[in-house]
Parts: sequence; C-alpha cells; structure tokens
Amino acid sequence: MEKLGQDFYSGKNVVLLAKQLIGKVLVTDFNGFRTSGRIVETEAYNGVIDKASHAYGGRNTNRTKVMYMPGGTAYVYLCYGIHHLFNVVTNQENIPHAVLVRALEPLDGIEKMLERTGKPKLDNSLTRGPGNVSKALGIAASHSSLSLLGDHIYIMDDGFTIEPSTVIASPRIGVDYAAEDAALLYRFYVAGNKYVSGKNKPLNVSQYPIRNP
Repeated sequence: MEKLGQDFYSGKNVVLLAKQLIGKVLVTDFNGFRTSGRIVETEAYNGVIDKASHAYGGRNTNRTKVMYMPGGTAYVYLCYGIHHLFNVVTNQENIPHAVLVRALEPLDGIEKMLERTGKPKLDNSLTRGPGNVSKALGIAASHSSLSLLGDHIYIMDDGFTIEPSTVIASPRIGVDYAAEDAALLYRFYVAGNKYVSGKNKPLNVSQYPIRNP
C-alpha cells in the first residue's frame, strides 16, 4: 500500500480527483486504533465558482479558511450540529477546492467502528453517508486542518482497481440551494455497492459530460 502524496492532492481538476479517489482507502489511526474503508462515493466542490461550495464567491470564514490551505489537508465541519463531515482539500494554497467523502466499504478495525457508532453488528449503515463515515472512523471537526500526509488521517492506494464502467457520475445530494450548479455531475459512486448513499443507479459515467473546473 502506498500513501497518497502531495502531487496527487495538488491536482487542479477537483472533479477528476473526486473520481480518482473512488477505490482508494481512507485510514485513521487514533490512540493505537487503526480503522479504514474503501472509498465508494465522493462529491467534488469547485471553490469560488461553485454555488454549492462553502467557498463560493470567495467566502473565507473561520470555518472555511481551511479550504484555502494547500491540497492534502482535512476539512471537517459540523453539519446540523450533529454530523462531522470529512472533506479532502485539493489544488494549491488559496484555491478552495474540496472533495467530500460520502461512503466507505469497511476494511480494518470493524469492531472499533461498531463501538464508536453503537451498532451491535455490521450492516451497510455503518459507513453509508458522510456522517457515518466520520463517526465510524473517529473523525471530528477538531481534526480539521490536519495534514493527510501525516500518520493520523491519510489515504492509501493499495493497487485495487474498479471497472471504469461501474463508476457513476450524478448530481450531488442535498444542494438544491445551488441553483443551476445543483445539476452538475460532481458526485461519483460505485454502482450497486451497498454502502453508497442516495440514488444508486447503474449509469455509466461516460454517458455524461462533466463541466471542467
């Protein structure tokens, strides 16, 4: 397994990176407990020009300033005061691109994930949806701004490949406020995977145009 490095995270096309993260392994290592899962669903957020992005229009607040850090930084925010949502900051410093990790297929440390989530046994709700991803892996808003090049939260490439025809592009979930940008095909997922949240239809990504950032 190889840890993703700065070159990967510095890529300029956040939509492409969101697609490339499918199949990679998100790992946390806190207090000697390692948990991980294969990424099966992501969403791209294209910075200042994307009406669905927290940084739309150049918005830069105490919460979103992390998005302006160099690629390879964790952006974790609290949603509805309940869910901690984990995002991967990409591109160069001062370009606030980010990829939300929406779902994982559990790999390592499942017993610890069950303990963190209070679940008696493994089912597809364990890491289905971004709030569950963070809860199962022990990720909290306090981890925002942590480097993904370090030893606590990082992403690995284990050589696993996914058939390209099974990687689907669709509109993002829960961004109706973003007007025409709500229709952008910036969500990627593995068709038929039981951990994918939202609609899970077997449509080939190559059938759809993707607006370049």
